[in-house]
Amino acid sequence: MAETPYRELAELCERLSRLAGRKDKVAQLVRFLRKLDLEEVEPASLLLIGRTTPEGGVEKLEVSVATVFDLLRESSQLTLMDSAPPTILEVWRTLQSIASLRGAGSRERRLSLLRSLVHRMTDLEKRWFLKQLIGEMQHGVSEGLLLEAVSELANAPMEKVQRAFMLLGRLGELVRLAAAEGRSGIESVKLKLFRPLRPMLAEVCHDPRELLEKLGEPVALEYKFDGARVQIHIGGPVVRIFSRRLGEVTEGLPDVVQQVREFADGFREAVLDGEVVAVGGNGRPMPFQELLRRFRRIRSVEEELERVPLKLWIFDILYLDGRELLDELYAERRRLLEELIPPSYLTPMRVARSADEVEAFLRKALSEGHEGLMIKQLSSPYRPGRREKLWLKLKPAETLDLVIVAADWGHGRRTGWLSNYHLAAYDPEAGGFRVIGKTFKGLTDEEFEWMTKRLLELKLSDDGYTVRVKPEIVVEVAYNEIQRSPKYPSGYALRFARITRVRTDKRPEEADTIQRVKELYLKQFERKRLPGEDLIWKLRGGPLK
Repeated sequence: MAETPYRELAELCERLSRLAGRKDKVAQLVRFLRKLDLEEVEPASLLLIGRTTPEGGVEKLEVSVATVFDLLRESSQLTLMDSAPPTILEVWRTLQSIASLRGAGSRERRLSLLRSLVHRMTDLEKRWFLKQLIGEMQHGVSEGLLLEAVSELANAPMEKVQRAFMLLGRLGELVRLAAAEGRSGIESVKLKLFRPLRPMLAEVCHDPRELLEKLGEPVALEYKFDGARVQIHIGGPVVRIFSRRLGEVTEGLPDVVQQVREFADGFREAVLDGEVVAVGGNGRPMPFQELLRRFRRIRSVEEELERVPLKLWIFDILYLDGRELLDELYAERRRLLEELIPPSYLTPMRVARSADEVEAFLRKALSEGHEGLMIKQLSSPYRPGRREKLWLKLKPAETLDLVIVAADWGHGRRTGWLSNYHLAAYDPEAGGFRVIGKTFKGLTDEEFEWMTKRLLELKLSDDGYTVRVKPEIVVEVAYNEIQRSPKYPSGYALRFARITRVRTDKRPEEADTIQRVKELYLKQFERKRLPGEDLIWKLRGGPLK
C-alpha cells in the first residue's frame, strides 16, 4: 500500500476545525483511521492531537518555535519544490530523527531535516504542521474524543476502551490495536510487568465532615507527600521505576532501587504505587524543587545522592505474582502491603470515623512537614488514569495545576525577565487552554531566570510586552478565591494567585480543567457567604443552607 500523503491529515484537521458536533468529529476520525495502513495509524493519531514524539519517551524536539517561524517565512518566499510531497510516515520519522540528535552540529542538522519537510509543504500543510509542533491544535480533538473514535472503530464499549487505554498507557498503541484487532484486541489488554500504566488520580476534598456524613462509613487516611509519584515494577532481580508521565527514571534513582531491593525478596513479581520525597539531614521533607533536581539529573547522579537523598513511601499494590489487583478493594490491597512491605516504607495510614479524627491526623501530617492527607474509600478499586471521588486530597491551601501560555516582560527589579505569567486551565472539550489569571509571585530570582530562558525557547510571538508561548510548563498555583470576571474569555479569574512550584512531572493535558475551575467556583458558595450566593443556589436547584 502506498504511503498516505501528509496533506490528507492536514485536510482532516481543517475539516475538524469547522465542525461543531462531537459525533461529526468522531465520524470523520473513524473514516480517516480506517483507510490508513496499520503502520500509519499510531503516528497519525499522535499528530492529530499535537504530539510529535512517542508517549512515555524522554526525547524532545529541542527546536524553538522561533526557529520554526523562521523556516516558515523562508519557505513562503520559495516556489514549492518539484519533488514528492511528504507522507504521514515521513513527517513522523523525520520528527523522531530530530528528537534523537545530540552533540556538536545537532542544531544545523535539525534545521536541515525540518527544511526538507517544510519546503515541500503546501500552505495548508505548513499551518497544521506548525500547530503540531506547538502542541495546540484548536480543532476540538482531545484524548477523550479520540477514545470515542476508538470505541466506534473497534465496536467496543467506551468503558472497556478507557480501561485498555489506562493499562496500555499509550494512546497511539491503543488506536493501532483497535484498527488491527477490533473489540477482541481491546478486551485482551491486561496489566503487564514493565509496561507502566496510568496512575489513579484524586479529586479535592473541601469538607471531611460532610464527606463522612455522606458516605456513612469509615475512610482510610494517608499522608499526602510533597514528592514525586513513582510506579515500581519488580520482576525477580530486575527493578524498574517509572514517573507519573510513564517515562523510565530508574537510572537516576539508584538509592530508590536499593530501598526496593531491601524488601523485594518476599515475592517474585509486583507493581507498586508510591512516592519519593527528598529529605534533609533531620529526616524532614525538603522542598519539591530539590527533588526535581534529582529527577532532571542524568549525569553525575552519584554527586547528588548525598546532597539530595530520597525516601521511598509505598501506598498501593497493583499486581502480585501473576495476580492483577486493580479490582480488589483498597482494604484488601492495603492488607497485602502490610504483609509484604516493612512499616518503614509504608505510607502512614489510619482509619477514621469522624471529622475530629481526620483533623487530628491532618495536624500530625503537617507537623511532620508533609502536604496534607489523602482520603480513600475502603471499598475503592484502583482506577488507572481516572480522577474520581474514590480518592480525595485534603490540603490547607487551595491550589490548581495550571499551564503558562504567555508571559509579560518585567520592569523595575524584574527588568530583563519574563515575570508576569498568564495561567490557563485545560479545556478537554476544545483541546486547548483558557486563561484564568496572571501572577508574578512565588518564584525566586534564580527561578525567574530559569523560567525566562525556558519560556523563550517556547516562544510563539513577542509584541515587545507579552510573549506568547507553547503551552508546556505546568505550575502549581495557590490562590485565595475564584471570581467571575469579564476580563478573560474563560469567565473566571484567580484572586491573589501565586506559584508554589513548577510541575515538570506533569504534561499540560494533566493540568486542572476549566470544568474543575467552575466546580471550585460554585463550591465556594457552600463554604462561605459571597455576593450572589442565593442566585447560585437557586440555579443549582437547592436551598441556601
